[in-house]
Amino acid sequence: MVAELNFLEVWIPEQMQPGTMFMLDRSEELGKAENPFWAVLACPSCGCLGLITRQQCAGLEAMICGSEQCSAEYFLDGETIRHRPAN
Repeated sequence: MVAELNFLEVWIPEQMQPGTMFMLDRSEELGKAENPFWAVLACPSCGCLGLITRQQCAGLEAMICGSEQCSAEYFLDGETIRHRPAN
């Protein structure tokens, strides 16, 4: 499954729909120095908000939704969200 990545210019959590990303200011100060949190991404399946790291943002690491009701696994491929295929 593939979904389009949408960007939010101003932090308004109520406007975060599934697949929406908000880039953080001064992200180098958040998280681990070698792989800081870079953005907030709403899960493309359920819309649960989660912090993502620089490497996840670059598509180098996959993400798993942190919601108790959803276990979606996905990764970024440019401006596209690709769900991990089931094994």
